[in-house]
Amino acid sequence: MSRAQQDALSRTALGVFRLNGQFLAVSEKLAEPAGLTAAWWQVLGAVLPRPLPVAGIARVMGITRQSVQRVADLLVRDGLAAYEPNPAHRRAKLLAPTEAGRAAVRRIDPGHAELAALLARELGGQEAFDETVRVLERLSAALETAGESYRTPPPPGD
Repeated sequence: MSRAQQDALSRTALGVFRLNGQFLAVSEKLAEPAGLTAAWWQVLGAVLPRPLPVAGIARVMGITRQSVQRVADLLVRDGLAAYEPNPAHRRAKLLAPTEAGRAAVRRIDPGHAELAALLARELGGQEAFDETVRVLERLSAALETAGESYRTPPPPGD
């Protein structure tokens, strides 16, 4: 690996870490009027299209099953989601949004739309925004592929 490649990897990682923090901060602001946290919104959003088991949500979101389980239990406790039987697995119940959960996510829509418009403008229009999304999706796919084949090298001197 060249020094330029190492520098690009470091800059990419730092940029993504910063983006993650920025997205979490703005997501907290967006979710607050709906009585949600960013984590609650994230888990509810994952099951809006269809109910999923906690492990499936964790895979989609790239986070631990335990953290999803904690949020899922809180959503169920507050009536924003419910556990349903899973025909594919007796013990791994499916998490599904309730009508109250769907309504909470809908309350986020106006702020979400406003932020999307602001970002599109800052990026130079919808075409530039779409290209940004494509680049991030390519980076994610490349990292997944590279991560599958990457092996930690032995420590120096071994």
